[in-house]
Amino acid sequence: QIFGQEVSKELLIEFLNDLLEGERVIRELRFLNNEQLPNYQEGKGIIYDIYCTTDTGEHIIVEMQGSAQVHFRERALYYLSRAIVSQGVQDDKGRYGIKAVYGVFFMNFEFRENPKMRIDVILADRDNGELFSDKLRQIYITLPLFNKEENECDSDFERWIYVLKNMKTLERMPFKARKAVFEKLEEIADVSALSPEERAKYDQSLKVYNDYVATMEAAEQNGIERGMEQGIEQGIQQGVEQGIKQGVQQGIEQGIEQGVRQTAREMKLRGIDRELISQITKIPIEDIEKL
Repeated sequence: QIFGQEVSKELLIEFLNDLLEGERVIRELRFLNNEQLPNYQEGKGIIYDIYCTTDTGEHIIVEMQGSAQVHFRERALYYLSRAIVSQGVQDDKGRYGIKAVYGVFFMNFEFRENPKMRIDVILADRDNGELFSDKLRQIYITLPLFNKEENECDSDFERWIYVLKNMKTLERMPFKARKAVFEKLEEIADVSALSPEERAKYDQSLKVYNDYVATMEAAEQNGIERGMEQGIEQGIQQGVEQGIKQGVQQGIEQGIEQGVRQTAREMKLRGIDRELISQITKIPIEDIEKL
């Protein structure tokens, strides 16, 4: 609704320019047919997929992912690879004059092994970090890790992320006095202004997302309960096995000790010297006297 319509195209341009500040400036873009990419809108809970190209030919995919996926990075790479391959060979001499492809992925979850609010992925030399090719770029925005308050946002990019993360609870649109695009954003993002068809799609996307979250929470709870049951069962089993091992070991040790003491007692009855008995059995003389 915010970025994927012709009427709101200027919002997407502004956002991408703030995202890529210092790298390039997009002046115009046009939306492409997103059916060129695999469509998992209902099955995977993706709310919107946007596929567009800039005035200088770069391809940009913008995706919002509400729920975690095991192979999300691989799927994102597949999307970008499809966008590269779809450009084809540019001339009859076999020269691959492909345009750069950017992927911008908003995530409502985090990568456990790389918990960063913004992850920028480029093709670079591993040893010196120098850019090897500018034809593939991935940017992952981890919304849960953005914790700044309104007055703490230092850049337009941070202001965008603040609004996108907190839009559901905002009573007013901040930053309008600072940048006119946020006033336009307020108009576009007003749910009450949606057409009946748009509102139906919006409500359906919420239902898909909420159903998925509820299912995952139930599965997680069941997993915890089963894990606890298995843990208790394994703990009991291990305790029994360990107890048997310890009992056997203790029995052996006690048997040896009793045997040695019995031998010492018999030696004492035969009149053998107490010091000699102590040297052989390692039992102190004072204990031998008590036998």
